[in-house]
Amino acid sequence: MNLAKNRRQPYAVSKYAGHQHSAESWGTGRAVARIPRVSGGGTHRAGQGAFGNMCRKGRMFAPTKIWRRWHRKVNLTQKRHAVVASLAASAVPSLLLARGHRIERVPEVPLVLDAKIVDTIEKTSKALALLKTFGADEDIEKAKDSKHIRPGKGKARNRRYVQKTGPLVVYSNENSPLVRAFRNLSGVEVCNVTRLNVLQLAPGGHIGRFIIWTSDAFEKLNSIFGTYRGDAHQKSGYRLLRPLLTNPDFDRIVNSQEVQAFVRTRPVVPRIFRKKNPLKNRAVLHRLNPFERVRIRNQILASQKGAKKRQDLVEAKRKGAKVDDKAKTAQKNQRKATRKFRVSLRKV
Repeated sequence: MNLAKNRRQPYAVSKYAGHQHSAESWGTGRAVARIPRVSGGGTHRAGQGAFGNMCRKGRMFAPTKIWRRWHRKVNLTQKRHAVVASLAASAVPSLLLARGHRIERVPEVPLVLDAKIVDTIEKTSKALALLKTFGADEDIEKAKDSKHIRPGKGKARNRRYVQKTGPLVVYSNENSPLVRAFRNLSGVEVCNVTRLNVLQLAPGGHIGRFIIWTSDAFEKLNSIFGTYRGDAHQKSGYRLLRPLLTNPDFDRIVNSQEVQAFVRTRPVVPRIFRKKNPLKNRAVLHRLNPFERVRIRNQILASQKGAKKRQDLVEAKRKGAKVDDKAKTAQKNQRKATRKFRVSLRKV
């Protein structure tokens, strides 16, 4: 990401933009805001606010400047580590497939071709025929078919088309004609082994690019980046990163019998149960009062029985039958007795 920022071109708005008006604030006392207003009269523009970022035709907030910090310095060793890691990832087929490369018919990864054959190729047609022989043409067709018009304003800024990246051809001979043969293939890039770039080895920050090597370029990697037995000859003071673990499966190591035999057993921590409200938690209520189930059941049965009785009364009234409702008769007698009692109290 930091290396990609080094190719940016500075941009900024004009320093005069939004300030090319004859405007002055009206000051206080006129019940309007104190924003500068365009002078003059006889037009709608007169009296309108100017200069402010909230005004029409005003300047933007915090205008962009060309002295912004566009570029980033990256440590040399850090860049070398990134290149080496990207090269290592290019030898893992699963990472190449995850990145989207079509390598199903490629015999092996990394794909190393004989330099005596590749360096003699001068025509693009012969280069494509050679890649078809090793099953690398599918990735080129995928990149070619992915070309489409860019969405957004980039169409008007000299970057109208975008497409996916194809394979990267790495060579060693500086004057080899293969550069002119491969560079016309859609999505294919060519790079010298002495100038490997992480922006090409991991486009977009995604490792696992499909790389096609010439044999002499592949043999130079040890002298350029060194090995675990010695430092690099062409990169002064650089030493390859060595993994700390030979087996990165940490769960398997910890749970192995050899490690578990010496691991102390963890003390049993008493479990703290959270107190629950029986008025809200039905399970706790039934545990405290087992009869609650019976009470709820009886309540439901009584409700169903009352609903059935009310339905029967409604049906009987609709049919015009005389209904003998004992409850209503008792209620009427109770009201009569209450009235007699009140009358007797008044007389007293």
